[in-house]
Amino acid sequence: MNPRHALTRLETDAWARDGYFIREGVFSADQCRELNAAAERSAIEAAARVPNGKTYFLDGKRFVDCNHVTVQFEHSPGSEDIKVIEPVNAFDDTFETLVDDPRITTPMRGLLASDALSLWTAKLNLKRPGVGSGFGWHQDSPYWIHDHDNVDLLPNVMVTFDDADAGNGALAFIRGSHRRGCLPGTNDGSQLGGFYTDPAAMDDAEEVVVDAPAGSLVFFSPHIIHGSRPNDSDRPRRAMVITYQPGHGPTLKSRRLRAIP
Repeated sequence: MNPRHALTRLETDAWARDGYFIREGVFSADQCRELNAAAERSAIEAAARVPNGKTYFLDGKRFVDCNHVTVQFEHSPGSEDIKVIEPVNAFDDTFETLVDDPRITTPMRGLLASDALSLWTAKLNLKRPGVGSGFGWHQDSPYWIHDHDNVDLLPNVMVTFDDADAGNGALAFIRGSHRRGCLPGTNDGSQLGGFYTDPAAMDDAEEVVVDAPAGSLVFFSPHIIHGSRPNDSDRPRRAMVITYQPGHGPTLKSRRLRAIP
């Protein structure tokens, strides 16, 4: 564990109180350019795999499973704009290196109180200018509760490749909502409704939009309610969300071990 990147007392306090904290300026402008280049290469690779994948629709939204990788498309009918690729780390060596970066893994080891660490999943969000859709209020833990024995121990970190703010659909949290564990989903009869948090179970007054310059790390609990608005700007909002677990467990989709050195 690299002590230079260890958690501070202010960060552990914020994690317990708010369910998230931010480290700005962790990656340089040159490193962000490399990450964005890897994102664009991955989008091209994902598009090439789609014709041989399994296409399905949930609530009218298009998904394609390419073996253990899921590609999600933007919500407008017939859109060819890729919204999400999960997992994405094996698409490009830049992302494989990112997953192991001690600037990320050292604080993660601190959050999990475990020297042994492995990957749970790694998701690329592209959120293109003018077409990038938002995501309703939800927790991550209900998505994973049938696949992992302890969803409390699946912390996330978002690595921002571009500047993220309210104008281009930045991540937003319901501060402190993580302290209540898994909350009930909506019951609107849709296929995915159960994964969105019931509005009656949340307090909108605690909403915080996270302004995060390119190269920032946003650490957040699997239980915190979060979402984002559409990207109506002329700026991209590319980012990667990496989720870790203690010990040597299998990844979410491939069920293979991806240990963190």
